[in-house]
Amino acid sequence: MKKIIYGLFFGDSITYGEYDGVFGGWVDILKRYALQQFHEGNGDELILFNLGIGGETTEGLLKRIPHELDARNSPDGNIVFLSYGANDLAVKEGIQMVNPEKFRNNIKKAVEYARRFSNEIYLVSILPFSQKIDGVVVSSGKKRINEDVVAYNQILKNIAAEDSLTYIDFYSAFLDDKEILLSADGVHPNEKGYGMMAEIAIPIIEKHL
Repeated sequence: MKKIIYGLFFGDSITYGEYDGVFGGWVDILKRYALQQFHEGNGDELILFNLGIGGETTEGLLKRIPHELDARNSPDGNIVFLSYGANDLAVKEGIQMVNPEKFRNNIKKAVEYARRFSNEIYLVSILPFSQKIDGVVVSSGKKRINEDVVAYNQILKNIAAEDSLTYIDFYSAFLDDKEILLSADGVHPNEKGYGMMAEIAIPIIEKHL
């Protein structure tokens, strides 16, 4: 009997795939890949849900994760991806949206809830920002600093180590080539960047097929 496994991707606009008019972002590339593998008779059916919401922080995640997981719970198993931080660390009108301590607590709570549904939980790194917007207040009124990205990614790495989760390090993959992998806004990947993220994540998906 073939299993039906659900993959749930929680996150912000980068999970949603904003600014990628070609592929629809890294999660949508993975979704098509999993479907293709199934149709070709390779392994179990893996149904991926893109649950990214633009502008969301971990505060929003905590409000909806119980409902989303209750609504999409496969008896054959679930895999959960948590991809947050780019909005949490943003500073607006001098105040950080979600400070480091609160960010850590929120991720821990989300992991705790996800564990009721899944033994396979992945924490996704925050991407570096383009040099041109590092520490600059942009039109949305938000300011993002690359030093904060390093600090928040360290929080994610620590939680992954403490809770025996897998940390997906997109940050390191982007760092040297960020200016050619990010879109004009300096925050979201372009098609090339999203494609690279999908390539890194495909081996993870293949483990569950």
